[in-house]
Amino acid sequence: MLATRPAGHSLPQAFYTDPAVHDFDIETVFGQCWLMIGFEVELPRPGNYLALTIGRTPIMLVRGRDAALRGFFNSCRHRGAQICADGAGRSARITCPYHQWTYELDGSLVHAGAMPEGFDKGMHGLKPLAVEVVAGAIYVSLADSPPDFTAFRADLEPMLAPFNLKDAKLAHEITLVEKANWKLVMENARECYHCAACHPELGITFPIGISPNFSADEGARLAAYRDRMTAAGLTVGPADGPWWQCARFPLNEGCVSMSMDGQPLVKKPLIEAYGGDTGSFRFAIEPHNFCHALGDHVFMFSAYPTGPEETIVVAKWLVHKDAVEGVDYDVPTLIHTWDQTNRQDRDLAENNQRGVNGRGYMPGPYSQEAEALVLRFVDWYAAHVAATVETALAGVNGTSPTLVEVA
Repeated sequence: MLATRPAGHSLPQAFYTDPAVHDFDIETVFGQCWLMIGFEVELPRPGNYLALTIGRTPIMLVRGRDAALRGFFNSCRHRGAQICADGAGRSARITCPYHQWTYELDGSLVHAGAMPEGFDKGMHGLKPLAVEVVAGAIYVSLADSPPDFTAFRADLEPMLAPFNLKDAKLAHEITLVEKANWKLVMENARECYHCAACHPELGITFPIGISPNFSADEGARLAAYRDRMTAAGLTVGPADGPWWQCARFPLNEGCVSMSMDGQPLVKKPLIEAYGGDTGSFRFAIEPHNFCHALGDHVFMFSAYPTGPEETIVVAKWLVHKDAVEGVDYDVPTLIHTWDQTNRQDRDLAENNQRGVNGRGYMPGPYSQEAEALVLRFVDWYAAHVAATVETALAGVNGTSPTLVEVA
């Protein structure tokens, strides 16, 4: 199917509709890549946990008694039952609701009733999964051998660290169900070609005409912004890798935050420089996430496929931990711009899906100017698929399969 796709075009129909392709994506994209699931401040104390399901796989993050953050597959080592329900909570130990097998916060099994003498609890701890924390942002991978994280950390950490997310808190979270394939959801999220016509709230502050990689053609205002950020010790970028992008950029003239009037949404800023007037720091990864970190708050968008034509979108907002709701910020006002944008994008993605489902659909050309990041995303996906298939075929043919780093 990939061979039939013209260069620079969207994917063949089956990539957006076929259950077999959906299963492939769950196993080889979401099952092999790094995923951003939230922030370290969501697990502030020992015993705090955060549980979610990625594809068919429930996972959980747990803050240990030693303050370490660990990830586990959320399946009991007895008969596989899901232990913690999806969501956040806190518990002194982790107990399976089925047969009450109980685990320490480090994943070790401490109680398994009615098992025979000689049963080795040490062989039945929770199965760990890979976790990386970068300047307060949490990434996980379900893979046995995840992609190398080193270069991404080196790009992201110095640009995100000035927001001091250890001094932030989760102010609000919203989950939307979108009746559209996850790739259509992400294609929409990777471009602003549609923003002027479809996002009146976002357009107040978001520079719709900015260059596709958020690096900007160096006009006088952008050059002045770069100089101002450099003077404050803030790296502008861009810093791009095979599956990530990091860049700081200015908002529209006179705008300090992504709000309905361009003014700060939180009285207590995350960044003290210029009173938080530092534009937006956008960081994003393939396959499923982008964030905007502003001087007064952080917004996160992560998408998770739940079916060939269904995707869950999780949105989170962080503010300074000392900001008082109702005094320093108001939740409806804080979330308004991005919540409206997400709901508008949901309608656009669902409409896109209805058209793609029809007999008239055929791959169409992307705008090299306005949809550069969409093309980058789809080309990344196509290369990932091709490399995965090649590796699988090598294994079938009796040669030793190797992990392929996709450019």
